[in-house]
Amino acid sequence: MDMEKIVDGLFWFVAFLFSTTVHEAAHAFLALRGGDATAYRGGQVSLSPIPHIKREPIGMLVVPLITAFTRGWALGWASTPFDPVWAQRYPRRAALMSMAGPLANISLALLAWVGLRAGLSTGYFEFPGLDRIAPDQMVAYAGEAANGVGAFLAKGLSVLFTLNVFLAAFNLLPLPPMDGASAVVGILPRDLADRASAVMRNPSFSLVGLLVAWMIFPKIVEPLFLMAVRSLY
Repeated sequence: MDMEKIVDGLFWFVAFLFSTTVHEAAHAFLALRGGDATAYRGGQVSLSPIPHIKREPIGMLVVPLITAFTRGWALGWASTPFDPVWAQRYPRRAALMSMAGPLANISLALLAWVGLRAGLSTGYFEFPGLDRIAPDQMVAYAGEAANGVGAFLAKGLSVLFTLNVFLAAFNLLPLPPMDGASAVVGILPRDLADRASAVMRNPSFSLVGLLVAWMIFPKIVEPLFLMAVRSLY
């Protein structure tokens, strides 16, 4: 593995660790505000990745590291504990808790977008060219020092922007165990919500939903990437 691939892998891993930590902390914070202190007691209301890694060491550390250095992008998972009795009693609050994670990713994507657009507007960044534009190179540094701070910011903001667009979209799929499914259940009439929640608690159903999500998502990655590019240019 050459140094360039190692550096690229580090960019993706750090962005994944940060973005997923913010995602899970948002879940935990909204649950606490809604009256469920389960995640708070577990230390998940925190922007430190350590409590989230302790809860899901494979999904937060091992798999993201392996995929970042072998696939060129980071893949993994995390989770936030909550009280199912609380969620059943307060379905609207549970829905807000579920939406908090994807909304956190959307917020991070917007912040990165603002940084990218500001750089393009001031001439600090430039269009990298049709043959070079990629998820980790949405912009290029316009200066001469290819390995300087400008190049670092161009790659870092590109990765942060693209990754959070993808994370938000994937988690919003209305399939269990995705956040989108929990959010939909939260706005259903009470009797339907109770039945849907019972089905979603079945591990087999969640496994099927996850498999379907992984089949669907690759089909929307390219349109999402093109939409992201168009939003910048």
